[in-house]
Amino acid sequence: MAENNTTPSQTIAIIGGTGKEGKGLAYRWARAGYKVIIGSRVPEKALAAAAELRGLAGDGVDIRGMENPEAAQAADVVVVTVPYSAHRGAFEAIKPVVQGKIVVDVTVPLVPTKVSKVQMPAAGSAALEAYQILGEGAQLASAFQNISYEHLLKDESVDCDVLVCGSSKTVRSAVLALVMAAGLIGFDAGPLENSVVVEGLTSVLIGINKQYDVQSAGIRITGVPR
Repeated sequence: MAENNTTPSQTIAIIGGTGKEGKGLAYRWARAGYKVIIGSRVPEKALAAAAELRGLAGDGVDIRGMENPEAAQAADVVVVTVPYSAHRGAFEAIKPVVQGKIVVDVTVPLVPTKVSKVQMPAAGSAALEAYQILGEGAQLASAFQNISYEHLLKDESVDCDVLVCGSSKTVRSAVLALVMAAGLIGFDAGPLENSVVVEGLTSVLIGINKQYDVQSAGIRITGVPR
């Protein structure tokens, strides 16, 4: 069973890592010293994305590309950044190889074309749906849904906090360490059930972006010492 702490000696697989959010997180963690595997359903896309990120991140980074199940099996921590349409398939594909590992679900159940309207699945949220797929006792967290990818691929501070929900306090603590490693500020937002609120905020932020003609509306937690 994988340990519940996260350190740069560990390997992070990003399932769906060829997308914008996945690339941004991969860039940040690779720069922080983690070994990163970009996962994709198409190995050639994973290899191309890994090569692109190595060029952006500079010398000394360890970024590889693999097919999704292979990437998940080779990693200590697995982060899923797929569109909601691919959510169930991605979790079913990696289920056999992630038992005992910390898994972070970044997916938001956006339903085109009304992506600014909150629309939750029958399970209550994407994270709760993932938990049902992985099974009782899964070490699952939900995080990073409200971070705009525009900032992640740049070496700049991000004016948005990260809310982390998870199946246990230990899992949330481990993922908060990953948030910090990515140069972001995170808060323990409680049990996995609370992810319904965090995921729903993404649709609200998309609507704000459209109304105010901006690209990166975010959230901040106030009243708590930083």
